[in-house]
Amino acid sequence: MYSLRRLLMIVSVGLLITGCSTPKKGDIPWYIGVAAPQHYEMWVMNMHLERSGERSWRVPIGTVSCCWTGKYGPRGGGGEMDPFPNLIALHWFSYAEQKFYSTLIRVPDDLEARMSVPALTTTPSGKERYMPRHSLVLGLAPGGQVVMWMMSQRSNAVEVMRVSATEVEGDPDDFASATASYLEEHGDYLEEHGLQLDKW
Repeated sequence: MYSLRRLLMIVSVGLLITGCSTPKKGDIPWYIGVAAPQHYEMWVMNMHLERSGERSWRVPIGTVSCCWTGKYGPRGGGGEMDPFPNLIALHWFSYAEQKFYSTLIRVPDDLEARMSVPALTTTPSGKERYMPRHSLVLGLAPGGQVVMWMMSQRSNAVEVMRVSATEVEGDPDDFASATASYLEEHGDYLEEHGLQLDKW
């Protein structure tokens, strides 16, 4: 009898520990970031997130210059998603095109559940573990293309959707100084490669 009670206690403690180590959906620290292809900097004037009927908030972004793919991509600067939004509004300026774009993204209804499913992740020390894809990255490309990825690290990034933004009015002269600096650094690349609209 004593050994059965002891066995039950060990199993109960084990279950408690396992339960604590697996994050519940509400405990996941959601993150959203914005990326752009190398050489195609953008200035994000506004990124607004909303959980309808609950909260609406702004995530400050500013300059976006990297990273779309490769060793560091997709990833970009951003902030918390708390709570998980169902709407994302973006308004940005493309230095390479001298154009303004805007879009309203309706987040897929099942995305939070899909991102909550643990995915294989490799730690810097090389250990493998499973954790939710807690980051949403929005890639802004020339032509107003927006690509959304979900991931916990680059190796398990999954493309969720693509949307086309609308070109909107704006005065490029508002960014004249920043554009001059941008062209000084990337002008030769643009002259040689162009916008590569079919690449993204």
